[in-house]
Amino acid sequence: MAARPTWQGHLKLSLVTCPVALYTATTSANDVRFHLINPETNNRIRMVATDPDAGPVERADLVKGYEISKDEYVLFDDADFDKVRLDSTKAISIDAFVDDSEIDRLYWDAPFFVVPEKGAGIEAFAVIRDAMAKQSKVALGKLVLRGKERQIALEVRGKGLVAYTLRAHDEVRDAADYFDDIPTVKADADMVEIAARIIAQKEADFDPSAFKDRYDDALRELIKAKTRKGGKAVVEAPEPDDTNVIDLMAALRNSLKGASTRGAKTASKAASSKSSPTKPPTKKAASRKPAGKKKAA
Repeated sequence: MAARPTWQGHLKLSLVTCPVALYTATTSANDVRFHLINPETNNRIRMVATDPDAGPVERADLVKGYEISKDEYVLFDDADFDKVRLDSTKAISIDAFVDDSEIDRLYWDAPFFVVPEKGAGIEAFAVIRDAMAKQSKVALGKLVLRGKERQIALEVRGKGLVAYTLRAHDEVRDAADYFDDIPTVKADADMVEIAARIIAQKEADFDPSAFKDRYDDALRELIKAKTRKGGKAVVEAPEPDDTNVIDLMAALRNSLKGASTRGAKTASKAASSKSSPTKPPTKKAASRKPAGKKKAA
């Protein structure tokens, strides 16, 4: 199998255990993606993290902040996240079985293919799979994925299983908050009958291959057209290396210094000009605190 597994461990039903691997069931490889190119130099642009006061900074030196109030943050580094990271148990323990109709579709999330590892565990996998198929049930369990515990639902599909991560209850909004304000209207019976006939005429089998992204298709055709124009629209733009990033950061710092110098000269001229009196500061500007005097969260 060409794809790399997203997770490897064991599927466990009571005393029956088998080694399995999870593979992401969807892909975004076919999405049309673009890079930013400077048309004057045909160089590919790399985004550089920039501090408003200090200028460009290394991403490795940054920490994450959680905003607890306006402009006030609690800071977290890697050590803080390590304290709460869940250790992967490398096991999917099936806790219960339900009918799939009992799970609201709003809770279904990302799908994964569950494939048994080659070896003696295949028989145990087949026992779990066939028992689920016989009872027409969906299994519910838990899985630690990328350091986060997720509730999952497993259903039989062909010779394997599909595991869907389930959204937590607080991730799903209450439909009543949006639907309760819809006015109660009694639809005309004749019009409903006509609409029902139209629906019957358009009845069809579900065919996902018929779904097309016309925008992406148009982009691909445009790319082909530009490629065929004698190569005029094709430019060489290798990915920037570390040296280019360092040079870019230096240029940004120099630009920042230059902008500060020009800003100081402009402010000096404005202050000495009698024809353009200085406006009083607005409340927003007057209440702005210097960067160095912000409260430490």
